[in-house]
Amino acid sequence: MAVPWKDTVNRALRRATGYELRRVGGPGARPAAPRRGKARSGDRLLVAPAFVLSSVRSGSTLLRVLLDSHSQIHAPQELHLRDLTVRQRSKYARRAMTALKLDQDQLDYLFWDRLLHRELTAAGKTLLVNKTPSDVFIVDRIRECWPDARFIFLLRHPAAIAKSRHATRPQDSVERNNEMVLRYGNAVEDARRRLPGHTVRYEDLASDPATETQRLCAFLGVPWEPSMLEYGEHQHGRFKPGLGDWTEKIRSGRVQPPTPPPPVDEIHPDLRPLCVAWGYLPAPDAGAGAPSGSPAAPEPAS
Repeated sequence: MAVPWKDTVNRALRRATGYELRRVGGPGARPAAPRRGKARSGDRLLVAPAFVLSSVRSGSTLLRVLLDSHSQIHAPQELHLRDLTVRQRSKYARRAMTALKLDQDQLDYLFWDRLLHRELTAAGKTLLVNKTPSDVFIVDRIRECWPDARFIFLLRHPAAIAKSRHATRPQDSVERNNEMVLRYGNAVEDARRRLPGHTVRYEDLASDPATETQRLCAFLGVPWEPSMLEYGEHQHGRFKPGLGDWTEKIRSGRVQPPTPPPPVDEIHPDLRPLCVAWGYLPAPDAGAGAPSGSPAAPEPAS
């Protein structure tokens, strides 16, 4: 029987180069390794979702309900993507997912995308804005999941954040309180320096919500709606710990003016560098050196 032409070619190739021809996916072919975090066409249901990156106690729930009052924008309760993962309970499940070229990250991303898309579809709207403060610690994973993601950076006077957090967690020491404010604040500042996006200050949002929501709508590519300012006339889910702010101020259904910033001499030294970075304090004199705790070297987002 005649020898197939490919056997003849392969013998010659092996002698000359040590290689041979094989059909992709054929017998003996090595399966391609899964590509970390790479989405294939059709993997993502959400298009250009937006994420609010902020510290805790920075007015993010107010921003959420104002946006959620728009006819095209759905901003759900806090979803804590950072803590949601897909569990593979056996080696057979892992083997099956590897055969589908799905690694752990990609499985998590499929779940995240399906969850957020489910919320958007249930709301009957077209644009999703996700708000959970801990998202700032997984911003690079969010970008890997949704390469078209957009970011809104929400700032508030760090000393006001510390005061607000102390009011809700009086059991924490001053040091612990400042540590948490800086942990979130430095992560926000690191993301703001690295990524394009839209910055809004809580003080401006609370003082002039019409102007700030108009700017936000322009950034998100939707027309502004005056009804956004009447967030108390819309349903936004429950206000309770773990889902967002739950205090009487947000429950009032009305945008209330911000409290005045604390006097300069009452700002804790640990918070001053972040105040400078965000424009709430003037920069120190040149040559004085960056104070300890400067946001120029953010803490690890872990």
